[in-house]
Amino acid sequence: MTQKSPLPLSVFIICRNEADRIGPTIEAVRAISDDIVVIDSGSTDGTQAVAAALGARVIERPFPGYGEQKRFGETQCRHEWMLNVDADEVVPARLADEIRSLWANGAPECDAYAIRIAEIFPGEGEPHRFAYTLAPVRLYRKSAGSYSPSPVHDRVDLVPGAKVGHLHGVIHHYSVRSLGAQIAKLNAYTDRQVEDLDARGMRLSTLRLVLEFPANFLKAYFGRRHVLRGTYGFMTAMNYAFFRYMRIAKHMEARLLRKNRDGRR
Repeated sequence: MTQKSPLPLSVFIICRNEADRIGPTIEAVRAISDDIVVIDSGSTDGTQAVAAALGARVIERPFPGYGEQKRFGETQCRHEWMLNVDADEVVPARLADEIRSLWANGAPECDAYAIRIAEIFPGEGEPHRFAYTLAPVRLYRKSAGSYSPSPVHDRVDLVPGAKVGHLHGVIHHYSVRSLGAQIAKLNAYTDRQVEDLDARGMRLSTLRLVLEFPANFLKAYFGRRHVLRGTYGFMTAMNYAFFRYMRIAKHMEARLLRKNRDGRR
């Protein structure tokens, strides 16, 4: 296999209205994959055309939830090995080279690989040196696992005994277009979270209405090290805390409305 040959690897991306961000996402993985699949859930900003122009296979499908959409994406991949990235994420060249190196002596040694993901806020050129990262499995064999069908939780469930490796490179996550856009996105996400809580019969404590905001501000600002990101870090920590509070508030509101309806019957 030559240095510039694509790997036996499919890349799949779920998206909606990401025309301004999906271009760099696709361009970053074109050198390592000849099978880039974009599952679009009704974009109205030309995302489909941008993706197709860059060589991706674009498939239209209504959005059933994060897990189900990614499970569908898995079924559309031609290769046994799959890499999942979101439309606001970029695989930097160093990480792409590291992924390529897994095939240097044949097939990769492990069944799946966890890859760290670091946010890049507006105005930042790269992740902060001490930025908080998550490290989910994003590169894996079809036979080794599949995304959970959860509508809100984004994780790969691996088969028992699957061997998991960890890559050194970091995915760059451009998650924040603006503070307002972030609030709108998180507000919509809380609606799905409340639906998921109800479907699972969960009842969260009323005490969490009081504790959720301050606890999650501290979690984001200090635990996730937003304190290192200056003024923007403070503002995004506030947004995160408000998002977590709204999840609880909407859950309580739904319970109160159901109780009132039941009381009038």
